[in-house]
Amino acid sequence: MSSTPNALVYGDVDLNLIDGSAVWAQSTVQALSRAGCRTRLVLKAPVRTGRLVDPLAGLPGVTVVRPAEERLLPGQGDHPLSPAQASQLLARLDEDDPCDLLVLRGRRLVTRVVADGHFHGRIWAYLTDIPQSAAEMTEEARADLTRIAASCQRLLCQTEELRGLLETWVPEAVGTCLLSPPAVPEPEFDVPEGDRPHDPFRLVYTGKFAPLWNTLPMTRLPALLAEHGVRAELHTVGDKIHDDPAHPGFQPAMARALAATPGVLHHGGQPREEAMRLAADCDLGLGWREPALDASLELSTKVLEFGALGLPVILNRTPAHEALLGADYPLYVPGRAGIDDAVAAVARAVREPEARRLAADRCRDAAARHTLQVAADRWRAQLDQAFPAAPAAVTGRPRPLRIGVAGHDLKFLTRLLDHFRALPGIEVRVDAWAALARHDPAESRELADWADVVVVEWCGPAAVWYSRHKRPGSRLVIRLHRFELDAQWPRQVDIDAVDQVICVSTYYARRTLEHTGWPESKVTVIPNWVDTDQFDRPKAPGARFRLGMIGVAPSRKRLDLGLDVLEALRAHDRRWHLSVKSKPPWEYWWIWNKPEERAHYDTVLRRMQTSPLLEGAVVFDAYGTDVAGWLRRVGHTLSTSDDESFHLAPAEGMASAAVPALLPWPGADEIYDRRWIHQDPDAIAGSVAALDERTWRDTGQLARTQVRERFSLTRVARDWTELLVSG
Repeated sequence: MSSTPNALVYGDVDLNLIDGSAVWAQSTVQALSRAGCRTRLVLKAPVRTGRLVDPLAGLPGVTVVRPAEERLLPGQGDHPLSPAQASQLLARLDEDDPCDLLVLRGRRLVTRVVADGHFHGRIWAYLTDIPQSAAEMTEEARADLTRIAASCQRLLCQTEELRGLLETWVPEAVGTCLLSPPAVPEPEFDVPEGDRPHDPFRLVYTGKFAPLWNTLPMTRLPALLAEHGVRAELHTVGDKIHDDPAHPGFQPAMARALAATPGVLHHGGQPREEAMRLAADCDLGLGWREPALDASLELSTKVLEFGALGLPVILNRTPAHEALLGADYPLYVPGRAGIDDAVAAVARAVREPEARRLAADRCRDAAARHTLQVAADRWRAQLDQAFPAAPAAVTGRPRPLRIGVAGHDLKFLTRLLDHFRALPGIEVRVDAWAALARHDPAESRELADWADVVVVEWCGPAAVWYSRHKRPGSRLVIRLHRFELDAQWPRQVDIDAVDQVICVSTYYARRTLEHTGWPESKVTVIPNWVDTDQFDRPKAPGARFRLGMIGVAPSRKRLDLGLDVLEALRAHDRRWHLSVKSKPPWEYWWIWNKPEERAHYDTVLRRMQTSPLLEGAVVFDAYGTDVAGWLRRVGHTLSTSDDESFHLAPAEGMASAAVPALLPWPGADEIYDRRWIHQDPDAIAGSVAALDERTWRDTGQLARTQVRERFSLTRVARDWTELLVSG
């Protein structure tokens, strides 16, 4: 990090009450403190109990701001802040002591802060209260989330499923969504070891009391278990009882059950450490909920909190829980998760020590992946990327180094531009050309006169213009990809005015030198970048049997050869499928105008309709930026092109742990390991089919390691930065 980042943290959270939102606020501040961030936690409501707040006030670099007690906002009194009041107060605090990032939780709150505009580009929003299905994702909700994504620096998603949904419905969120799962503290006391259940057997629940959380029927468990010959008691911790309009009478009924039900011992609200001690002295945690919550894309912290204490947990069987604990976890509530099913699950835990011990081990392992230290390490890595240190070459300059970027299509530079803008001591401006050869000459002239370094993306008309209008004393860098060598522009560039030409592969660097006769010293290689962190996501079930191709137009991408691979595989195993993520060729006018291109795709599409081996086996997915989420379903990425300058698709697939399979297009072996390159489609099919589940996963991890070492955004950004600032 460039220096110690300064964070403001505010959630639509009442830290007087113990629930998931309060736990989020507490663990976020703890993790930021461990990550070395100076943190101000702004409270929503007056403090009535310090059991959650007091432990935070003593953490390194943490300041607790108490608006009500400090009379920071006239008229607040003893009431919680509204979203409008919170936005107003946060802006005032920022004016007094500017923050680098504002961490917020709650969609209503984030929507208001975004609308007020003060923190544009600095918000890190943690969103759980968003539509979690296609049916709930209205156009109004999409528009709201789009505005939020456009204004936020990062979007923090609790689960992979939530991130995937957000990226699918809100394209503006792609690239900004970070996985931020719940974090649980490591116990600061000795957790009881061994499996010696109490008599009566102790059940425990901590947190809020709400209808969908089954907290009222939980109080019946001791009596129902007694009917099955099981002596049990229920220990509960918490003081937040929901007043739910949809369930009138719940609040008083819940209070009565906690106070007067035989076998129920209610400990009230407790500091987090004391709540953990109470739970650790029990035998089984309760995470059983109404089935209406099974489709939630959020991850309950209950299993993690209890797992950190070595407790097994009974809970509903859901995709999220199976991903966390395994499909064979022994203490899922069976059937429809009714009260009788919960009794059966508890009875099994009591009577089958092996099942209880296996469940405890699974919960303990899951918790170990979600500790505060893991969260702090994740925050530190994210802050390092968001707030990089200033390059040594620009420190001590009287003014920032000015970098201008010009071109008609900057999609291969997006994250590099983000990196340059984040670097202290560097100022960035962009001259976005309207088309390949169309621009505003006055705007381009202004950039040329202003910049110390001009980067032109693509060696096309923009490169020609800037080489002829270079300001004396400035530097000019041009990046050349592939198609430019077949046009006249490289010959029109004034190479004497160019300081460096960047190619994305050694093969195309050689071709460039052969084609242009430019001095060898002016041509260098920096590969394309892959945001490996964004692609590092778990594979979906069945991914091993799915091939993937990204971009199949123009015809030199050779979708027909991909179909050859698929047919060879399906001749022996009909589980194989091919997913294609691409615009259709007819959406590119410059492709569809060519008769030979139309003929190629006519043949390919007819083949898919008539081949028995291809029937129902090819899926075309919409073109879009949500490639990382799409690759979760893909186990092998194909590159069957006749020619490529780099071909990013296999590298992105590798970053997702998909196994790459390439045909030997010119220069492929100078970019990718030869083990991934095969002579023909049949060889690809044979190699792919030979991988069983274990070797496929191991091979995918090897591919992921290779792409991290060679093409990671961090590495490529470092090489670009060194080239731009070194002069």
